[in-house]
Formats: sequence, structure tokens, C-alpha cells
Amino acid sequence: MVELTLPKNSKINPGKTWPKPQGATNLREYKIYRWSPDDDQNPRLDTYFVDMDDCGPMVLDALLYIKNRIDPTLTFRRSCREGICGSCAMNIDGANTLACTKGIDEIGGAVKVYPLPHMPVVKDLVPDLTVPYAQLTSIQPYLKTVSPEPAKEWLQSHEDRQKLDGLYECILCFCCQTSCPSYWWNGDRYLGPAVLLQAYRWLIDSRDEATGERLNDLEDPFRLYRCHTIMNCAQTCPKGLNPAKAIAEIKKMMVERSV
Repeated sequence: MVELTLPKNSKINPGKTWPKPQGATNLREYKIYRWSPDDDQNPRLDTYFVDMDDCGPMVLDALLYIKNRIDPTLTFRRSCREGICGSCAMNIDGANTLACTKGIDEIGGAVKVYPLPHMPVVKDLVPDLTVPYAQLTSIQPYLKTVSPEPAKEWLQSHEDRQKLDGLYECILCFCCQTSCPSYWWNGDRYLGPAVLLQAYRWLIDSRDEATGERLNDLEDPFRLYRCHTIMNCAQTCPKGLNPAKAIAEIKKMMVERSV
């Protein structure tokens, strides 16, 4: 019989159960992923109890309660608290979403919080997004023109402007990117749904004059064509966008220019 030895730090250990707030009668249990690169230990799940009579309604409120009142070492990203910046993206109750817009009352039982999956972890709930941002930079997400710059602004018809709806709203939280199995296995070469949605946003912009150059850059077996329309990206997007549709439109543009 073959014996397999799991690599170090591959298991999540049972963590510490923190004391319940004294005098609280409306408690909610939270199980939160903890890992630090400094202590050379396996990841663990720590258990906390939050007094919901003294806490806001969102998961981010509970994380702030824990950090401010129970365990100041808990590490996570957050900024706007309005579902705009994308900083607090994490895996909550088994789905990638924003902690600031995920209601605690939407979750049954203990609230389980993990970092975005299949990404290197910097610490606790903070993923390393170096690769996705480098991929975003590679598609040159800005207006490219060769025409002389107008005196005031680049004009666009109302109809052309409407084509950007469902694209410009992306907040680069990478919930879709980290929910995509194709990106899990080919993340070093496949650009992923978030980056490809951004690529299409500039391909479809009537003011941009680098369409051919952009399509040439995407014409690659891995950069674009690893998408298998699994649709996890559309299901998990906290802004209700559909990256899979944007990717399909890029593929359509590729076909149209070759016939």
C-alpha cells in the first residue's frame, strides 16, 4: 500500500477558542482562518463569539469587533465599507464575496471566514494579489489612441457609452478570479475572468484605437482560451457582473476578424 505524506502546513489545525463576551446574551459564533508566516505553524481555525447586540449587521462589522475588542492580531484588508473598493473580498460561508456587503443574517450557523481561495496568503485573511495585478497591467487598461488629442475630451455617443455598462463597474475584488477552476490550474498563464472583463471593457470602447493590437495580445491558447464557461465568475461577482459573457464576446471578436 502506498503511503502519502502531506507537505508541511497542508492541514488546518484546530485553533484557539476565545472567551465569550461577559454578560452578552445574543452571541454569534465565528470560525476564522488564521495563519502567520512568522510562527512556522500550520494554519488554524480560531473560534470567536461576537455580541450581536453591540455589533453592526455585516460580516465586516463582526471582524472589526473581533479585532478591536478580542484579538488585535487578526489581519484583513478593508477600506470603503460600501462595496466599492473591493479590499475586503474573502471567502465567507463557502462563497467569495465582500465582507462589507455580506449580511450576517444571511448565514446559518457559525460564520466561517477564509481568505480568497487558491492564492498565496500573506497573513490570515490577506491574499497575495501580485500576480492578478501584474496580469491586469499586461492588458494595458487605459485608453490608447493615435489620433490627435481633442481640445476638451474624447466624445462618445450615448449608444456607445451604453456598451460599457456591466463592464466599468468591476471593482477588481478578484472574487471571480479566485472562484475560477481554470484560473486555479493555469493562473500563471490564463488571465482569468476579472482581467479579461477589463480587457473587453477597452476592446469595446469606441474611443480606443488599439483594437487589433489588443486582440493580438490576447490571441494565445492560455491567456484567453482556458475559459470553459463554468460560470463560477458570474455566480460569485458581488456587483452582479458577468465576466463569462465578456470573455465570450472577446472570442467572438477573434472569429470575426479572421473571416
